[in-house]
Amino acid sequence: MNQIPVRVAQVMGKMDRGGVEAVVMNYYRALDRERIQFDFFVDETSSFPQRAEIEQLGGVCYLVPPYSKPLKYTLTLKKLFRQNGYVIVHSQINTMGVFPLLAAWLAGVKVRICHNHSTAHRKEGGRTALKYILRPFTRMLATHWFACGELSALWMYGRRALAAGRVRIMPNAIRLEQYAFSAEDRTAVRAEFHIEQDAFVMGHIGRFACQKNHPFLLCAFQALVRIRPDAVLLLVGEGQLMEEIRALAAKLGIDGSVRFAGARSDANRFYSAMDVFCLPSFYEGLPVVLLEALANGLPCIASDLITGELDRYAVRRLSLDSGAQAWAEALCVASRAAAPADGFAAEYDIRQAAVGLEEYYFSRLREFSA
Repeated sequence: MNQIPVRVAQVMGKMDRGGVEAVVMNYYRALDRERIQFDFFVDETSSFPQRAEIEQLGGVCYLVPPYSKPLKYTLTLKKLFRQNGYVIVHSQINTMGVFPLLAAWLAGVKVRICHNHSTAHRKEGGRTALKYILRPFTRMLATHWFACGELSALWMYGRRALAAGRVRIMPNAIRLEQYAFSAEDRTAVRAEFHIEQDAFVMGHIGRFACQKNHPFLLCAFQALVRIRPDAVLLLVGEGQLMEEIRALAAKLGIDGSVRFAGARSDANRFYSAMDVFCLPSFYEGLPVVLLEALANGLPCIASDLITGELDRYAVRRLSLDSGAQAWAEALCVASRAAAPADGFAAEYDIRQAAVGLEEYYFSRLREFSA
């Protein structure tokens, strides 16, 4: 007789092509869906490109009001959580998890997981202030605390909680072979975007938002072009600041050397077309794009405002205050590796990580059924 899988409510906010969405989908694809199934609670304004795959894999998708309408959002979730009898609600939306966790508490859900994927930065003004206001309430409503890495755990829960073992670090694991270097992809992607095969390609994958710091990225590339006139900047992603960044590239006189690829379902192929990956973000959790780039053998230059957990691999972190020229010099001398560094696969392979998550869910269920 086939066993009935335990259904876990995954609260996602928006489902587009962002890093958190990629992480949760990686786990969903890798886990044993005869034991654990995910149901997805998704902002109804999402593009939701993953929906067909989720439903094909046996998941159920619920489109709910955005959390910008907190009362309607919370009441809708409370009703659905209660109707479906969830024992586990796993909120993936950082401090905004205060609303689904409140709904889960009101619905009598026993296991309420707060999962933090990020930190904050003063550049985002009111958004950052709201994060600080909601943070203690989000922690209070959760029964269990998750984070994608040490920095995001410290920001959300504090050093004492982390040291006491109260926070579970759930790595942003990936399917390593999907990001392995491919000479065929390198040739094809470069041809598609009219990039010479021997050009030096600086790459970035990320949404066009304040957090990602695209203006600095363009300034670093402008300085790189002065050192390497054959350099090309390949940008993958979309977002509300995309047209602003296009205009800035033209103003800096580098638009002829910048390629805007837009949002791609085959973004994994683009790493092979790059020679170096650049991530000058103001903040991150544990960036999935860095893991993907490292799996491809790419050297990475990143802001020192993000976590240092990947420094033992091919990541060099620089201060944004060091200026565009210093970044350009670092980008210029970075060189590809034949394969990821030793230990990388063991730490970030999704197959091993998914087994760990399954066992965590079942251990929590045993606690409440004892």
